[in-house]
Amino acid sequence: MDGAKAPTRAVVIVPVVTRGAAADDAIRSRPMRSAEARHDEAVGLTRAIDLEPVHSAVVTVNDPRPATLLGSGKVTEFADIVKEKDAELVIVDHPLTPVQQRNLEKEMNVKVLDRTGLILEIFGERARTKEGTLQVELAHLNYQKGRLVRSWTHLERQRGGAGFLGGPGETQIEADRRALQEKIVKLKRELETVRRTRDLHRAKRKKVPFPVIAIVGYTNAGKSTLFNRLTGAGVLAEDMLFATLDPTLRRLRLPHGTPVILSDTVGFISDLPTHLIAAFRATLEEVVEADLVIHLRDISDPDTAAQAEDVERILADLGVDAKDDRRVIEVWNKIDLLDEGNRTRLLDEAQGRAGTKPIAISAITGEGFEALKETIEARVSGELAPLTVTLAPSQLGLVDWLYRNGEVTGRTDNEDGGVTIELSATKSARDEIQSRLRQGNSRKQ
Repeated sequence: MDGAKAPTRAVVIVPVVTRGAAADDAIRSRPMRSAEARHDEAVGLTRAIDLEPVHSAVVTVNDPRPATLLGSGKVTEFADIVKEKDAELVIVDHPLTPVQQRNLEKEMNVKVLDRTGLILEIFGERARTKEGTLQVELAHLNYQKGRLVRSWTHLERQRGGAGFLGGPGETQIEADRRALQEKIVKLKRELETVRRTRDLHRAKRKKVPFPVIAIVGYTNAGKSTLFNRLTGAGVLAEDMLFATLDPTLRRLRLPHGTPVILSDTVGFISDLPTHLIAAFRATLEEVVEADLVIHLRDISDPDTAAQAEDVERILADLGVDAKDDRRVIEVWNKIDLLDEGNRTRLLDEAQGRAGTKPIAISAITGEGFEALKETIEARVSGELAPLTVTLAPSQLGLVDWLYRNGEVTGRTDNEDGGVTIELSATKSARDEIQSRLRQGNSRKQ
């Protein structure tokens, strides 16, 4: 389109560290993500903010260098690629110290972003609510404090805002640090005000005792697609990492009438920066406070086990035990993408699991949705049980409610004008029926 700015050209480097602190026993014991999957995710993250990856490569790092992470030969090689491809930015899919970032920028003569900086940049573009914007800005500033390095004015002209692609200047660094700290304090105050408002909203919801169901999962697992299909909402659902950021809440009525509030949350990702989790604590409290958590997995992804472990680790940081069958339902999404052999194998595996079985669904086609909704309802309202209700003529106003909140299996019209209804209902519905009947009887006395 005429007048549109060309996207920033980026070189993507994916270091696979085999020695040192980043490859210790604790990390080796986790399900390992393949180098190819890490590469694809890094390129996906780069494209998520409209950068143009002009070159990408996986690099094995046997001996991480304190000064540059990569060996000197690789740094020179990538500096030549940057020059040849006319790139303006280098993405390193690994945490970098401020010193490593500064040295790589000096050697390659372009702005360098590590994985943390890239994720924060994406979050900065995705935030829509005031709270989300404040949280991202706070995380930006905390990250920038130790990274007040030279300015890249050609990128500032291309991209505005408070992100990293513009970068702060190197003059008056101490004054800049003081200004950053003052801004951080101010932002924390503003965020506290927004959090108090959120707490008030949450308290109001608790007065109307609708159970809250939070959907969590690795980014791009299909959370927004599932949310939209269940609630009829119009939340952005694209095949893009971090397509949605701010939480969205909608009311949903389950098959037997139980009303719940469904919450779509930000996608999790491996190596999510700890200060970002801290900044988004208020948003993630929707997960902490939820009565039930749906852990949605993209079961078609070859790295689904590693992704599930990343999500479970973040949930544990929030105080949520992903193995708690009473509170967490594991849902396997995207079964429509599996061939017949893999689908049969996974469904057999799900049935063979001890305890609560994972539920296999397709958020696109709706397959498995009835089983999912019934499981949610059983978990929040109790299992279905049979009940026989006899209503006097003066209580016939309850008939419609019974049909909406139970599964009617039989009806007999009585000679006195009343009716006897046989139905199956959840525990909460049965309790509500008894309460309504008692109220009706007390009014008659």
